[in-house]
Amino acid sequence: MSELEVYLGIDTSCYTTSVAFMDKDAQLVGESRQILKVREGKCGLQQSEMVFQHTRNLPEMIANAMPEGAKIIGVCASGCPRPLEGSYMPAFLVGAGFARSLSVLNNIPLHLISHQENHLLAGKWSAGGPDAERFLLLHASGGTTDLLLAEQREDGSYKLAEIGGSIDLHAGQFIDRIGVSLDLQFPAGPAVEAFAKTADEIIDLPVSVSGLKASLSGPATAAERKLKAGADPAGIAAGVQKVLAETFYRLTQPKNTK
Repeated sequence: MSELEVYLGIDTSCYTTSVAFMDKDAQLVGESRQILKVREGKCGLQQSEMVFQHTRNLPEMIANAMPEGAKIIGVCASGCPRPLEGSYMPAFLVGAGFARSLSVLNNIPLHLISHQENHLLAGKWSAGGPDAERFLLLHASGGTTDLLLAEQREDGSYKLAEIGGSIDLHAGQFIDRIGVSLDLQFPAGPAVEAFAKTADEIIDLPVSVSGLKASLSGPATAAERKLKAGADPAGIAAGVQKVLAETFYRLTQPKNTK
C-alpha cells in the first residue's frame, strides 16, 4: 500500500487556529479548527494573547488532524492579512513560523500567501468554482468587509483589487457589537447564529448601501436602540443576519459592479 502524500495548510487569524490536510487530488483528508478563548465579559484579545494561544494550539491540532501514516510533501500558511506591501499582524507569524520550520526540516516546498488569498482559494475549492479568470470576491470577516475584483495571473495566483466594501464597521465587528449587547460570548458569531434560530420573527433593521459602499454602523445603532426599547433579543439577532445578507446582495448586484 502506497504512502499517502499530503499538503498541510495553516492559518492563524485573529480568533481561529486552523489546519487542513489535502491529498494530491485536492481532497480534504484532515482538518481542525479552534476558536481562541476570550474570558467571559471581555470584548477581544491582545495580539500577544493570540500569539500565545496559536502557539499552544498548533502542535496538538496538527497531530490530531494529520492522517495516520501520511507524509507531508508541501506546506502553505497565511503570512499576513492582505496581499499588500506592509500588511502585517503578529498572529499570522505563528502559522508562518511553523510552516517555515516544517519546510526546512523536511526539505519540502513552502508557500506563504495572505489571509485574504487563503479565503479566496478555500472558498473557490469548497464551492467548486468559479472557473473564470476574472470574478468578484466578497471577503467578510472580523477585520474585513471588502468587495474585490480577482484576476488570475499566468502562474495561477490572483491579483486582488479593492472596488468596494464597508466604510465603517466590518461584518464581524457588527455581529460582535450586537452580540455583546445581547450578553453573548465574544467572538459572538456562532452564538448570534444559534440565538437567531430561536426567534419567532425577524426584526427589521435598516440597510445602508450606496453603489459599492456599505455602512454597518447605522444598522448597529438601530439594533441597540431597539434592544433598549424592549425588542425581542432573538429577533434582533435574526435581524442582524438579515442585514448582512441584504447588504452583501446589494453590493454584488451587476448594476453596481460592471
